[in-house]
Amino acid sequence: MSPLIDCLLIGLGATLIMDLWGLVRHPLLGMPLPSYYLVGRWLGHMPKGQFRHQAIAKASPVPGETLIGWLAHYLIGVSFAALLLLITGSKWLTSPSLTPALAVGLVTVLAPFLLMQPGMGAGIAASRLPNPGQARLHSLITHGVFGLGLYLSALGLRLFN
Repeated sequence: MSPLIDCLLIGLGATLIMDLWGLVRHPLLGMPLPSYYLVGRWLGHMPKGQFRHQAIAKASPVPGETLIGWLAHYLIGVSFAALLLLITGSKWLTSPSLTPALAVGLVTVLAPFLLMQPGMGAGIAASRLPNPGQARLHSLITHGVFGLGLYLSALGLRLFN
């Protein structure tokens, strides 16, 4: 396959693994199920010039916000897979290793900490939430699972190539 198709499949696979983790942690840890409609709402307000909100849940709904949010979630996952391949080169595809994938997965937590959470009203690294430490820990774990998903998805691709 081409590196572009590989990147797409690895990013989609890693994001799916992250979402499966979200389903598993719901009964195990009592965390809410993954839903990205508020991301869609946040993104949907951007063309109107609104990039920051006091509380995104209180912002007016945007048509198609659930679809926008889920599509953005998966496109971001593919972008992060591209980042991994940009850093490691296409040689990583022939011999995937866990360390770079996990490192990129953990570094991607900077996106919600520094962009999404402040823009949606939660503050930098969830500082305005009632329990920011717990929110940060869950974000780190989830992005670590994403990194593991990058690795597992690349291994899966190798099996089928």
